[in-house]
Amino acid sequence: MEESKQVKRNAPLLPFEQRTLEGWGPLLPRAFFEASPEEVAPRLLGKVLVHRTAAGVLAGRIVEVEAYLGPHNDPPDPAAHAYRGPTPRNSVLFGPAGHAYVYAIYGRYFCANITCESENKAGCVLLRALEPLTGVAQMARNRGLAAGGKSRLLTSGPSRLCQAMGLSRTAHNEMDVVDHASPLQVRDDGYAVSEVLVTPRIGIHEAVDWPLRFVLLGHACVSGGKNLKGQRIHLG
Repeated sequence: MEESKQVKRNAPLLPFEQRTLEGWGPLLPRAFFEASPEEVAPRLLGKVLVHRTAAGVLAGRIVEVEAYLGPHNDPPDPAAHAYRGPTPRNSVLFGPAGHAYVYAIYGRYFCANITCESENKAGCVLLRALEPLTGVAQMARNRGLAAGGKSRLLTSGPSRLCQAMGLSRTAHNEMDVVDHASPLQVRDDGYAVSEVLVTPRIGIHEAVDWPLRFVLLGHACVSGGKNLKGQRIHLG
């Protein structure tokens, strides 16, 4: 797979398939996530989700996300799992920023989020799509697909993403993605993102017109692909 464009570094980076967890650049600091989800979400595009597994390192570039707001917002976000307050299912949302919130859908699939804000405010960002970078053959096996297929079939959509990356609620919910000891991390390999597209969120039944979905423009792994319409915003 052709490498994504990156900013220059003092030392050359190893090819994707030879990189360890640490080879994907600096670990994001907790402070990165200690902001409102609508601020964190666009800045998370281009960062790398990395998972150290028994089969090796799996990594994908984040290309599509959605922000979900905490109940302290005015108005509260009725589509958010935190809308009615803390429960045993969503308790991680009300804890520190930078933790995985993984939940099950349809009894067999999973969706992964990263918590934002300070404690008790319960915002999060849903990871909707990745560009597969390393461990692609293992991602295909995880998905039950033949190797060498289209990238978007591996990691386009939140459930496909979790399946390809080997993520589940039992194993990964509450995992700290900014901890060097964690097998699940978010890192910055220097990929430059200057402009993103903002659209309403999809696949929900409440607050369907809120512009809280953020995507990399024209990326093949984004839901809807190159025909998406929305507002372009520049990142400072």
